[in-house]
Amino acid sequence: MIHCSRQRARRSLLMTLAAVIGVSLFGAAKAQPVWPEKPVRILVPYAAGQGADVLARMIAHELTKSLGQSVYVENKAGAGGNIGTALVAKAPPDGYTFLLGTNATNAANGYLYANTGYNAATDFDAVAMLGLLPMVICTSAAELPSNGIAELVSKARSHPNTLNVGLPSTSSSVIFAHFVKAANAPMFGVKYKASAQSMTDVLGGQIPLVIDTVIAARPHLAGGKLKALGITTLKESEVLPGVKSVADQGVPNFEIVAWDAFFAPRGTPASVVHKFAEHVQRALQLPDLRRRLLEAGLEPRFMGPAELDTFVKGERARWGEVIQAADIRVE
Repeated sequence: MIHCSRQRARRSLLMTLAAVIGVSLFGAAKAQPVWPEKPVRILVPYAAGQGADVLARMIAHELTKSLGQSVYVENKAGAGGNIGTALVAKAPPDGYTFLLGTNATNAANGYLYANTGYNAATDFDAVAMLGLLPMVICTSAAELPSNGIAELVSKARSHPNTLNVGLPSTSSSVIFAHFVKAANAPMFGVKYKASAQSMTDVLGGQIPLVIDTVIAARPHLAGGKLKALGITTLKESEVLPGVKSVADQGVPNFEIVAWDAFFAPRGTPASVVHKFAEHVQRALQLPDLRRRLLEAGLEPRFMGPAELDTFVKGERARWGEVIQAADIRVE
């Protein structure tokens, strides 16, 4: 009888403990917030209407629909993207702030500026790659060769530093320096604050050449006011069919492109990072969005957190090498 009584007591105790544990686990699960519970901010460190802003708004629109919560874009421009990027670096890692980062903010700027206000290598978690932004070398000058890069290089060599090239961005400045060295084509770079200014000058004949994004050049290419000499991807790109790559025109292995990707403040919950990335991937698979991104000059290419992290580390090394070799600095 005593033995049976002890067994019943033990069974009762175990059932009580199980019930307590079950209630505790249920309570914890119930208390676990379901992300997102409130609007999600994408901070774009460039002015409204610029390429990165346009792309961010396209993606935000699709994410709002798939996440069932508002995803909105906020612009904080200045210092080549450093001001807005630094704000994200200091934002709470709660899953409600993401950075639309670029090859400039998350790779090149650390080599270009004495103080960016953040550390691109340690202040962010990689989230999702959106795609590549090939740059294009264009001219409006009738007297320049019409057959592409090989003849341009020949003219640059025969008339050193007489061809002026408009450079409206960090990316175009770095690509120009890389091209001049790789092609042994001495030309003179003219820096501009924005694409509109450099396009005005190249179309008006003040400068013969410009290196810019496809989205900036496309209207003038379509209208016949500009001609594309070469694109900076390794091979021909979907964003500009029919234009040969620089590499395929006598500058072997030349490849350096801009890119856009999402980052989060370091320490953002991994579950949130992966969920955000999954929804970005789904958005990039939508045929209509893909078409619009290509029209905007972005070659969609998704990468998840781990792959993007590896890619960005390589890009920091690549852009850093070019910048240091050319001794490019932004005062």
